[in-house]
Amino acid sequence: MASITIRDVKKSYAKLQIVHGVDLDIASGEFVVILGPSGCGKSTLLRMIAGLEEISGGEIAIDGTVVNKLEPRERGCAMVFQNYALYPHMSVAQNIGYSLKVAGVPAAERQLRVQAVARTLELEHLLDRKPMALSGGQRQRVAMGRAMIREPKVFLFDEPLSNLDAKLRVQMRSEIRKLHRRLNATSVFVTHDQVEAMTLADRLVVMNGGRVEQVGTPAQIYSRPASRFVATFVGAPAMNILEGTVDLDGLSLLGGSRRLAMARAGLPVGTKVAMGIRPEAVRLVAPGTAGALDATVDLVEELGAGRVIYVDLDGASFSVMTSEAVHPEPGSAVGLKISPEDMHFFSSDTGTRLEVFKASVPEPAL
Repeated sequence: MASITIRDVKKSYAKLQIVHGVDLDIASGEFVVILGPSGCGKSTLLRMIAGLEEISGGEIAIDGTVVNKLEPRERGCAMVFQNYALYPHMSVAQNIGYSLKVAGVPAAERQLRVQAVARTLELEHLLDRKPMALSGGQRQRVAMGRAMIREPKVFLFDEPLSNLDAKLRVQMRSEIRKLHRRLNATSVFVTHDQVEAMTLADRLVVMNGGRVEQVGTPAQIYSRPASRFVATFVGAPAMNILEGTVDLDGLSLLGGSRRLAMARAGLPVGTKVAMGIRPEAVRLVAPGTAGALDATVDLVEELGAGRVIYVDLDGASFSVMTSEAVHPEPGSAVGLKISPEDMHFFSSDTGTRLEVFKASVPEPAL
């Protein structure tokens, strides 16, 4: 195990800056997932930790040793790639044990260590096969075995499940998490898939545009997103956002068609504010119910255990996720009941979270 310390790390290609001064501390034995959209710099950051990308600025330390100038093989990291990167002409056993062979480990010891890793990953019956004779999930386990056999300080995973089908991804998520607990290793996992991130991580690092937007446990990030980007990126369906403007008595929403009676806590009148509501925090009620938003149903998506209901709210699209036995028809009228404690507020200018609003009444009038 090893800790990882990242201080003001930057990456540029010519005049184009990809990573903008990232600071991050990863504890020994922790499983950290870096989550973000394509092009946000997450894989570049991982490759800089591994030594596969040169750092343009800042410092990376592994277990207290600055590794900026160290070669990848000197850093004590093992990386699992998206495309498996297996040698097609070698057997499973040869692929797993290749790094030991290069290091000059005697054949007898190599064989024992390959068998031990194969038992851990349930690959014993596949050791003589070539990669082409394996399924995607089996190939990914071989790639993990090749990393494990080096007994690294740090495991680095670069979107390793993106080439697998949905069922295999679920299975491999479980296997990776169990493997992490068994080895008690420090792991850094990069993905754009929020389900992978939420289910695997001890802590999440959400990146956007080469910067870290928020670091926290999955529960912290989901319940208290630090920015509008995090709020809408983490969660499916995405958080609903209603644009508003601070007025004398609260918040004017949807171009003035709706009002929210709120204590504005010093925000100047005219300040642009976005109000966010998680789809599962909305309760469907009869149209015309006091304190509810009246809306028209556009579409209903059946999910088996529940459904997502998309509604039109004065021209704005709004989603509701429910497990209740309600099946409104498209075109029908519904009411949307929202509790004040489920409302999130963000600055429309900066996107940052605002903690200034408090409901002036238990059920604010909308």
